[in-house]
Amino acid sequence: MRRTLLLTLAIAWGASPLAAESLAAAPKPPTAGAKANPPRSVAPVDAKRAVSGHAPFEMGECAVCHTKADPKSPGPLQGPVRAICAGCHDAMEATLAKSPHPHQAAVDDCVSCHNPHNAEVEHLLRAPLPALCVGCHDKVGTAMKAAATHEPVGAGKSCLNCHDPHASQVAKGLLAQPFDLCLSCHGKSGVADPAGVALTNFTTLLASNPHHHGPIGEKDCSACHETHGGANFRLLADPYPATFYAPWGEDNYALCFTCHDADAFTKERTTTATTFRDGDRNLHYLHVHMEKRGRTCRACHEVHASPQPFQIRTSVPYGSKGWQLHLNFEQRPNGGSCSKTCHVTKSYNNAAKAK
Repeated sequence: MRRTLLLTLAIAWGASPLAAESLAAAPKPPTAGAKANPPRSVAPVDAKRAVSGHAPFEMGECAVCHTKADPKSPGPLQGPVRAICAGCHDAMEATLAKSPHPHQAAVDDCVSCHNPHNAEVEHLLRAPLPALCVGCHDKVGTAMKAAATHEPVGAGKSCLNCHDPHASQVAKGLLAQPFDLCLSCHGKSGVADPAGVALTNFTTLLASNPHHHGPIGEKDCSACHETHGGANFRLLADPYPATFYAPWGEDNYALCFTCHDADAFTKERTTTATTFRDGDRNLHYLHVHMEKRGRTCRACHEVHASPQPFQIRTSVPYGSKGWQLHLNFEQRPNGGSCSKTCHVTKSYNNAAKAK
């Protein structure tokens, strides 16, 4: 019923058959309770400030959209905004109709983001990015003010670095599947953080290291990282020490404990919480429970991928010059050993009886 009514009205308003079909098939408006776009003026801006203009307005052909041709008194619109826009922008209407994840603002009303007359921003946008987007996506706006921010959010094309503003085949309007999208930047060499520190080429890392951390194996970067901005080092979703040494505190490892059982680090004696133990002596506890020089997870583990089981590192950068300290870990049936690392060779046997 809704499709038939929209199709009839769209053709009556002058939309092409393709535009009319796509409009009729377009997603339904949001249900009650959905967040509405804030009201915005459609008045044209001063021509001296305009950097983009809508062709019918620029040519004075008001009757393309309005009931009258008089620029001083064009009268009301010929019909709903979406139907009017579809009369020319039928390709966009077809895109919206075919997309499983259209942008709700585009579904609701084109003038949510575009001025139908002219604008001080390219593409008739009402405001520059990311200001336009955070007008509705206020949580992203808050994240952008956090201590750590994701550079693509504000650089270059801003939100459009990762999102399609109209319609996508991927949830949240992403240009590609999340993991593939992350690797489009983090999967190549030459990428640096805002301080100029080179970031890991994950395409190379993951290809050359077969033992992947669980979230990486599931291609879920957001399990550990915020995508827009956050309070923690490296955009981590929860606290995790940024240094090789750190004083023990369960809250300092909140990120790890979202998945890993805290008992493996809080119990001095255990026969079940971890296999990294000598008898019932918990060696995780031993390493992290130091007031000033507790070893953080990164002292032994590569948090993304490693050539060895349990994401054990082959070496770790040590000191301000980044000298590689080799761990020389050897896995054994009932434990393992480390040699010539932070200490002389030491072995552990997790099958030994409790001492």
